[in-house]
Amino acid sequence: MSEAAPAPAVSIIVPVLDEAAGICAVLDALQPFRATGAEVIVVDGGSADDTVALAAPRCDRVIAAARGRATQMNAGAAVSRGALLLFLHADTLLPPEAPALLRELSARPPVWGRFDVTLGGTHPLLRLVATMMNWRSRLTAVATGDQAIFVSRELFAACGGFPSLPLMEDIALSKRLRRVRAPVCLAPRVESSGRRWERGGLWRTVGLMWGLRLGYFLGVDPIRLARWYRHAR
Repeated sequence: MSEAAPAPAVSIIVPVLDEAAGICAVLDALQPFRATGAEVIVVDGGSADDTVALAAPRCDRVIAAARGRATQMNAGAAVSRGALLLFLHADTLLPPEAPALLRELSARPPVWGRFDVTLGGTHPLLRLVATMMNWRSRLTAVATGDQAIFVSRELFAACGGFPSLPLMEDIALSKRLRRVRAPVCLAPRVESSGRRWERGGLWRTVGLMWGLRLGYFLGVDPIRLARWYRHAR
């Protein structure tokens, strides 16, 4: 009888929905991680394009889950085997230093945190928006999905995973986690797409994001916030 393969130190979980245009670039960039022993799990929320077919040869596993980022990420965590879980948006690239940093963090649980972020795009003020995001995160000990949140498996389970919310699931999880311990804020920057800001208008999108966070802080139902977000987009 052959022995089971050892569990990876890191599991990278990528929720996707109709990401055929960019999924190859994201997963190709993760091949060095796989070469160092990380596993990459893609969780599809019902794509109507070629996302699944393109992703399958570029990751360790593709699974299907009900649509919704929180649901998809929880489903990926449930089938993963790594000591450290990293949740990566399908339009975000990790920095070259990430494999070594993540392997080191996986060896000293419980831990959670995120990377600093930079925003790719042509608008000259995207750099300022990214800087504001990083400062806000350091001041509040709250991470957003654009910053590639990572968390030890045991800590993720103890906090109940991502809350089943249609929006703000990353902020809700951060608030649970920071009650246990402060986040590790890694200075190397992930590069996240700036398309949301460029498409919706930079300052209009900044205002929308802050308005949604304020509504969440004031106790507005996340379902209503999700409707506002869809309408605004």
